[in-house]
Amino acid sequence: MTTTTTSFGAANTAVLKEPKIQIRSFDGLRSSNSSLALTRNVNLFSVSSSRPSLIRAVSTPVKPETETKRSKVEIIKEQSNYIRYPLNEELLTDAPNINESATQLIKFHGSYQQYNRDERGAKSYSFMLRTKNPCGKVPNKLYLTMDDLADQFGIGTLRLTTRQTFQLHGVLKKNLKTVMSSIIHSMGTTLGACGDLNRNVLAPAAPFARKDYQFAQKTAENIAALLTPQSGFYYDMWVDGEKILTAEPPEVVEARNDNSHGTNFPDSPEPIYGTQFLPRKFKIAVTVPTDNSVDILTNDIGVVVVTDTNGEPQGFNIYVGGGMGRTHRLETTFPRLAEPLGYVPKEDILYAVKAIVVTQRENGRRDDRKYSRMKYLISSWGIEKFRSVVEQYYGKKFEPFRELPEWEFKSYLGWHEQGNSGLFCGLHIDNGRIGGKMKKTLREVIEKYNLDVQLTPNQNIILCGIRKAWKRPITATLAQAGLLQPKYVDPLNLTAMACPAMPLCPLAITEAERGIPDILKRVRAVFEKVGLTYNESVVIRITGCPNGCSRPYMAELGFVGDGPNSYQIWLGGTPSQTALARSFMNKVKIQELEKVLEPLFYYWKRKRQSKESFGDFTIRMGFEKLQEWVDKWEGVVSTPPKYNLRLFSDKDTYDKIDELAKLQNKTAHQLAMEIIRNYATAQQNGKGE
Repeated sequence: MTTTTTSFGAANTAVLKEPKIQIRSFDGLRSSNSSLALTRNVNLFSVSSSRPSLIRAVSTPVKPETETKRSKVEIIKEQSNYIRYPLNEELLTDAPNINESATQLIKFHGSYQQYNRDERGAKSYSFMLRTKNPCGKVPNKLYLTMDDLADQFGIGTLRLTTRQTFQLHGVLKKNLKTVMSSIIHSMGTTLGACGDLNRNVLAPAAPFARKDYQFAQKTAENIAALLTPQSGFYYDMWVDGEKILTAEPPEVVEARNDNSHGTNFPDSPEPIYGTQFLPRKFKIAVTVPTDNSVDILTNDIGVVVVTDTNGEPQGFNIYVGGGMGRTHRLETTFPRLAEPLGYVPKEDILYAVKAIVVTQRENGRRDDRKYSRMKYLISSWGIEKFRSVVEQYYGKKFEPFRELPEWEFKSYLGWHEQGNSGLFCGLHIDNGRIGGKMKKTLREVIEKYNLDVQLTPNQNIILCGIRKAWKRPITATLAQAGLLQPKYVDPLNLTAMACPAMPLCPLAITEAERGIPDILKRVRAVFEKVGLTYNESVVIRITGCPNGCSRPYMAELGFVGDGPNSYQIWLGGTPSQTALARSFMNKVKIQELEKVLEPLFYYWKRKRQSKESFGDFTIRMGFEKLQEWVDKWEGVVSTPPKYNLRLFSDKDTYDKIDELAKLQNKTAHQLAMEIIRNYATAQQNGKGE
């Protein structure tokens, strides 16, 4: 892989003992048209009262004045008048689709053009809209609006994403403006949900009243505001330039406008992004120690709240360089875990994040989009060089990374105390797809009790602010639609994820969302065949292509689309999402999965150490041994279930259980056994009600 290197001016660092002003200038990103080149003025001041500091850098990285090759998308962005042209013209035509340039630009507005790949003949175009919900927060009014829009203009379903947002599929071009304006006027937005800029900022979705959780969510919201585009293109397009006033905290405005270290384009409508925005998408997550509900190490920037012994937030640890996307059989592309960058005091987090973003903006590759994510810049430079450049934009040295406890995956499913006398209820949604009776019932509950919701990074939903008196009726209503408490859901389903893939995603090679229900059933059958118990599980994630939207490279068992009806199999992630999986086999046909899974699970059952997870087991045994077991496997004798549910229930009861089971993609026998098993366990443990 070739890389673009950057030279810098002489490193000249000093302690500023009294207020001084130094002015430097250097060329910003240069285009083929030199008249569009921007110049930034660097004004270095002594420390302001809001940002106490000891050391400030007095030199700023200088870009070389040589022309570099740029991808087609970079030229489209440059010529777009800040993401307007030609999208504004294409939306006015009678055609059901938009042209190539507009297709690239509409991503910045939060939409992708798609067509139904199941249909033959003329392409049936539609648009997917993705909302932007920092921390996954969705006000009551916005949820009800999204629910309505799905029925009126979409395909009748809502989808929860792995980045705490909604996706609305099937919107026709002629209805785009109506849908967009409805979202905007209902306290929502799709701005920046896609495109070459900062995407939705993750944070734990649990609405705890605890200081650390509240501080993490507030920080995520501030980072999202800081990195939101400022040039107005979104509102020009969808609400005719109407000013949607959003009160921003003064610290966000101050950090955005600060140009003490050459981070901004002066007098530009996009002070941070400029005309070119970022080289590629950019992902940020904020969390608290131990809580890895956000897959913290998969983000370009991971921010972790650090508190004192009294639980008061003091600052943040920062990770950098995570990312999932790759290209099949191109070893220079790879998934990567984020690594520690350093620690900053809490008042500096916006400046530190901005410095990291600008370092990527100035140095990330713009010639080949396969290598444009920040993980490749850090892999090329090394963390020490990357840190030194970020520090020049930040104006300080990073403090040493603070020690953290071990990470744990937290789903927040079931009922929990919020800490302010209210309750919240986390609901498992298979693959994040809300439709049919489930969709109708969720709306009924959310509307009747006037509930706000939060979306989780595992495609689930949390109902917030529930009074204790409402718990029983809400539980009963939800259960009638198959929205059961987690103890009644197959453990394999609880941690599984899949991307939408076919039929609408243009990048999908094979099935993911439509295929995972059957795959999970087959894995459960293999568990039973080799003697694994019902309450044992592995983290399974499936994606229809190598881009990794469902983060399969962090799974204990990852399936990555590798051709029609075939997958790469990845092994070795951990239940806590702290280790990368590795590619084990290529092009395994869907009908042959059992030939691979049976020996792996059989030997895990018999050779594992105490409490050893499947992912840890595969790494300890080594892939050579695993492959030997697969190659020599002759199978085990299957033992059919001893009992048949039909023998123990009347027809009416059986039919009701069968109907409920179908809502969860299970057989009546499976669901009945789960209910009986969980009830018996609860009675044995003295927890029966």
